[in-house]
Amino acid sequence: MSAVRRVLVVDDEKQILRALRIILRDAGYEVATAASVEEALDALAVHPPDAAIVDLILPDGNGVDVCRSIREWSSMPVIVLSAVGEEAEKIRALEAGADDYVTKPFGPGELIARLAAVLRRAGAGEPEEPVLSADGIELDLPAHLVRVDGREVHLTPIEFELLRVLMLRRGRLMTHRALLAEVWGPGYEDDTQVLRVHIANLRRKIEPDPQRRRLIVTDPGVGYRFAG
Repeated sequence: MSAVRRVLVVDDEKQILRALRIILRDAGYEVATAASVEEALDALAVHPPDAAIVDLILPDGNGVDVCRSIREWSSMPVIVLSAVGEEAEKIRALEAGADDYVTKPFGPGELIARLAAVLRRAGAGEPEEPVLSADGIELDLPAHLVRVDGREVHLTPIEFELLRVLMLRRGRLMTHRALLAEVWGPGYEDDTQVLRVHIANLRRKIEPDPQRRRLIVTDPGVGYRFAG
C-alpha cells in the first residue's frame, strides 16, 4: 500500500482553504494549510510536503515568492492558483519554477487531475531507462540527474521531462501540441504559453550560449527539436 501524499495549500481565503481541504482529503491526500507567505515557508521547513498548491495573491507577498523559495532547495511539484486576468503573474510564477497553474474558479476534477499529473511527472513509479548523452549533455534517467559538460544542473520535474522527450527524439521536430500532450498530458495541447516559458527556462540552464539556441532549436509556429 502506497504512502499517503501530503499537500500544502497556501491561500488567504478561508472559503478556498476549506473547499480545497475537503476536495483533497476526499481524493486521498493529507492536507496542510497556510494563509500567508510566512506561514507557508514555516510549514515547508517544519514538515516538507510532497506538493504545494499556492495562491498567487497573498497578504504578505505572492505565490511567486513561495515558488522561488521552494526552488532554492526542492523539486517538489508546485501548482499556482490564479484569478482570470492575472496572465503576467502566471508567467512570473512559471518562470520562478511552478509546474502548472489552475485558474479560479476551478472544478474539483480539474484540480485533482492536474495534481496527479505533476506528482506523476515528479518521478513516482518511473521505470529505469538508460543514460542519454549528446553534445555535452548527460541525462541520467534512473538517477534523475542532468550534467552539462560534467557539471550537475538542477532541473525542475517539467524541465527534466521536456529534455527527456526531446533527447529521445533527437533531430525530430516535436510540435507544440505533441510536446504538451506527452509532457503535460491530454487536455493541455493548446497551452503553448506554458510550453514557451518552460523551454526558455530549460535553455537558460543547458545552452552554452542561450542567445544562439544551438541545442533546442525553434521551428517558428510549429515546435522544437533537440539538435545537439
